[in-house]
Amino acid sequence: MNECNPGLVRLNKFLSKNSLISRRTADKLIIQGKITVNGEKIKELGIKINPEKDSVFIDGKKIKIQDDKVYYILNKPVGYITTMSDPRGRKKVVDLVPKYPKVYPVGRLDYDSSGLLILTNDGDLTYRLTHPKFEKEKSYEVKCRIMNYESGIMNDKIIVGKFLKGIRLKEGVAKADNVKVLSQKGDIITFNITLHQGWNRQIRRMCATVGLDVISLKRVRIGKLLLGNIKEGMWQKINPKDTKKYFE
Repeated sequence: MNECNPGLVRLNKFLSKNSLISRRTADKLIIQGKITVNGEKIKELGIKINPEKDSVFIDGKKIKIQDDKVYYILNKPVGYITTMSDPRGRKKVVDLVPKYPKVYPVGRLDYDSSGLLILTNDGDLTYRLTHPKFEKEKSYEVKCRIMNYESGIMNDKIIVGKFLKGIRLKEGVAKADNVKVLSQKGDIITFNITLHQGWNRQIRRMCATVGLDVISLKRVRIGKLLLGNIKEGMWQKINPKDTKKYFE
């Protein structure tokens, strides 16, 4: 390491670009002594390194220089998982986009759900889109069967009211920001629901609590980014210049 070399970059910036963690997380790892540079444990913030010469490790794993940041929007099909590996051998969303440079899914989308998913190698963007404090809105199109429809107890107005008022789950009160009924035919109802919470299988659990059996669930929006007419299983690349327009 040579602090006088103008070609050096901050260690936290290097880690964010090349290991899909945010700079904030990188700083925490540095303070915790989990980062080594050329075999030396680093605990001081603000250190600069030469990416071409210095060897950087996180918990013993070498961090390699990645290509420029890339951003894909994918229309995830049902039957794909959003983890990077699976002992059960199920299909993965990363198999639907180019292998290089390596990217990671931003957040989750259930195996049984479809729709908009972002994949990137940008750690800072991943942090901004997934950390609860940023409260990024997400919209979903949900098709359900009303379980007690014949009894007349449940109708579209009651369903919308319950979602907007809030439904108690184990994490707390799950509350929709907006709900719009798109169609209803007999006991089948389709609606658009928008929320900023991101609890595991939240919408499915909300639906189950009010007596709805989910038939299909598709994410159609994240922040200002719309799924649009991307076909299922297909992807589009986002110009890095457009990320502020969509995500900030």
